[in-house]
Amino acid sequence: MKITDVEVIHCRTMNQGRRAGTRWGYGVWLDAEETEGTAAITRISTDEGITGHMLGGNKATMEGPIKQLLVGENPLNREKLWHWMDQMSTFGHSLTEHELGVVDCALWDLVGQKAGLPVYQLLGGTREKIEAYASTYPNLGGPEVYVELAQDCVKRGYKAFKVHANICWDPHIPGPAPQLPGFPKEDVEICRAVREAVGDDIVLMLDPFGVYTLEESLWVARELEKLNYYWLEHPMVETRVEAYRRLTQETRIAICSPEHIKGGPFARAEWLLQGACNMLRVDMSYGGITGCWKVINLCQLYGVQCELHGVGAPHVHLAAATPEATCRYYERGLLRAELDYEVPPPHLHRITDPIDDEGYVHVSQNPGLGIEYNWDYIDDNRI
Repeated sequence: MKITDVEVIHCRTMNQGRRAGTRWGYGVWLDAEETEGTAAITRISTDEGITGHMLGGNKATMEGPIKQLLVGENPLNREKLWHWMDQMSTFGHSLTEHELGVVDCALWDLVGQKAGLPVYQLLGGTREKIEAYASTYPNLGGPEVYVELAQDCVKRGYKAFKVHANICWDPHIPGPAPQLPGFPKEDVEICRAVREAVGDDIVLMLDPFGVYTLEESLWVARELEKLNYYWLEHPMVETRVEAYRRLTQETRIAICSPEHIKGGPFARAEWLLQGACNMLRVDMSYGGITGCWKVINLCQLYGVQCELHGVGAPHVHLAAATPEATCRYYERGLLRAELDYEVPPPHLHRITDPIDDEGYVHVSQNPGLGIEYNWDYIDDNRI
């Protein structure tokens, strides 16, 4: 089998509650009105007529250096191709880690189509459903807004809930603010209100997204310990590895990081070696399924957890291939009251992470990643 083509398909779609960027980062979020947007799908074709697909992809990159690299190669040699692309990404040769991840996921989808098996079974397979936690939008308002959302999520079956509080956002204006300084006291007020509202049986986490100093992180960690929060995620800018090492050493709550540091599995192995976290964090944007699988196995060998960051079919399959002792949860969101998360965008027939009324996401049993593209819609709205 040989790769014959790599292309990116663009189509018009609708985005509900799309994020509005600001000069500071996360900034403010739009209302629930639908806005027109563009969806990208990367397709890898072969001489046997078998194709692999993945959501996302930069057209110039995929149809330029990636196509030159992959055409003529055997798509089943994913490890070889992964190392080639990792070298391109490391040395800055027109390839980002995220684009590497998109290509790698498309290759895994392709081999699943070839084998007639879902990706999680190709990886080994351990479970068909994964407990999900509800992951909130940031900057929703005061404690009462988070309490209402948390109570609603519990009613819908979630047994775990993660707070994104004031991220690049001044709650006193309210309005966008620089990443630093953060608002740790206001964030803890939200966390305390949520704990009081949902009781002690619901697992809770906080993700400040790097808006605290070391001193603030230490204070927040100790307050969360009193509230029996499960983990504190990404509290500081992640280039401060020594600060993370001190935070991890001086607190009892699990520190879950790094989330967005470059270097894929290699950088995360170094964090583990330095003792800069209790739980590692990774997603397909830092090495694809292949890169995530390396981190997951590293964590399993050392007896620490690897909690996958973000949503999407690759993460469902990775979690389903991994014991709960290594990857306990699937992150589902970002959620807020006005957003109907269960409705798929028009270019998909169904969402990639359907959930039952007990809070479990079920992995697709279809070959490959199991993403159900609405090709009739995509072809009719192709750009």
